[in-house]
Amino acid sequence: MTEKKLPSLAVAGATGAVGTVMCELLSSRENKFGDITLLASNRSAGKKISVRGEELTVRPIAPEAFDGVDIAMFVGPDEISKEYAPIAASRGAIAVDNSQVFRMDPDVPLVVPEINPELARNRPKGIIANANCTTLTMIVAIYPLHREYGLRELVVSSYQAASGAGQAGADTLHDQLAKVAGDISIGTRPGNIRQAIGDDTGPFPAPLAMNVVPWAGSLSDGGWSSEELKIRNESRKILGLPDLKVAATCVRVPVVTGHSVALHAIFGSEVTADGARGVLRGAPGVILVDDPAAGEFPTPADAVGTDPCWTGRIRRSLDDPRALDLFISGDNLRKGAALNTLQIAELVTEELTA
Repeated sequence: MTEKKLPSLAVAGATGAVGTVMCELLSSRENKFGDITLLASNRSAGKKISVRGEELTVRPIAPEAFDGVDIAMFVGPDEISKEYAPIAASRGAIAVDNSQVFRMDPDVPLVVPEINPELARNRPKGIIANANCTTLTMIVAIYPLHREYGLRELVVSSYQAASGAGQAGADTLHDQLAKVAGDISIGTRPGNIRQAIGDDTGPFPAPLAMNVVPWAGSLSDGGWSSEELKIRNESRKILGLPDLKVAATCVRVPVVTGHSVALHAIFGSEVTADGARGVLRGAPGVILVDDPAAGEFPTPADAVGTDPCWTGRIRRSLDDPRALDLFISGDNLRKGAALNTLQIAELVTEELTA
């Protein structure tokens, strides 16, 4: 029997923060693709990037770049996904999109392979969406608990890294840290962090170095930010719980890479901390780190560069036997973006080569 040819792949946005991680993942994971094409803006076209030990030249993104491509992954700006993902689909590629553009489209599945891999086969528009990085930080750990106890409500506080705002976010934090380094008076008097940094705060509305900023995203109705509404809406869609009660507060913290979330989760049945640990121990995509007495709990410094959702600080609520409090950290550029997108593409590959 003739072995089926591996599907060809295009990566749109290959030179950005997520695209860089994607190229690393393509080189380190089991190879499930045939020819790979790297695409980016005209400004980045011509760059050379090593993938799977081969030096590839980045091509400019254009409609004809998707001709003959089986799977197209979009890991760049929203505007690129909005314009080119439908074009890629119209030219025969299956588009896997990391942007927010298609997530809530009822005709586009929102897929997390550890939770709902079967939805990847149902794509009326030829597009599969990837969830927001903060949602992905927590949802892989929440799902097995939901399956066991029946999730009813979520209260989420996020601690989001600078790189969640793209390469500009990470660069801004590094620049700000350089400006305040060595001055022990910084942060001891009103306004002196901003004075040291200046008016250019990059993609953030306030200085991030030696500070936290209780805002991520754009302003939505009622004072909610777009990031907070993404957590609510995407969690409902991924878990298949359209009436799930979710309240989120999103905060930027001076971490380069690695989102964290503190969760208060209320379930339909009684839950214990030991029971929750038993559910999470060995759950796909989860690593349990929960021994506070030994100083062991999740931090972004541990999670960065790794694939799992690091989960710990598991406590049953003091006031509700149906509620748990826990803390989760994950690499927002890996599972939160590039890895989940790639895992979806690998699901499609399995389908195409079956």
